[in-house]
Amino acid sequence: MTVTQEIYEAIVAGDQNAADRLVGEALAAGLPADTILGDGLVAGMAEVGRRFECGTYFVGDMMVSARAMKAGLARLRPALTVQDVKPVGKVVIGTVQGDLHDIGKNLVSVMLEGAGFQVTDLGVDVRPDKFVAAAREKGADLVALSALLTTTMTNMKGVITAVKKAEFERPVRVLVGGAAVTPEFAAQIGADGYASDAALAAARARELIGV
Repeated sequence: MTVTQEIYEAIVAGDQNAADRLVGEALAAGLPADTILGDGLVAGMAEVGRRFECGTYFVGDMMVSARAMKAGLARLRPALTVQDVKPVGKVVIGTVQGDLHDIGKNLVSVMLEGAGFQVTDLGVDVRPDKFVAAAREKGADLVALSALLTTTMTNMKGVITAVKKAEFERPVRVLVGGAAVTPEFAAQIGADGYASDAALAAARARELIGV
């Protein structure tokens, strides 16, 4: 078994210590950072997402694997910078104004990172203008909105309106999700995409920006 296969297995198993150690070993062996990222970390999180969609993994399993992926990515990130490895896209994510829930949003953030995106997490209770400013500053391809409550999900429309009115150098898509959000609501407020869970969010994000 190659070291990238071992990294893949560590992510799938949610072994944080092994992921960190194996990424270090891969770097010490001279393996390119983009190979470690793609064949190890990204492939591992893709398998975790697949198992979640199949019903063999649950939210707790995804969170454990997400911690392992973040440990490996933290070790790998300096090498990615040196090698100038480009992300597949840039995402600004946050929970909309009035909503303080972040568990789902945090899991989506990790799944997006695991899919090769550069993620800027704005946290919770985020105003529309803050989403727009961050998208402009970071050169985002995508703005991802989360809301748990029926009373706050309506605030997604304000963010979408602000993003659509803003002038960006390139198109910025909007992806929405959350416990109370439905595909019908997403279409009604003008979102470009909807994801029912964290695993689907990464796939939808890639579709929306064409990667």
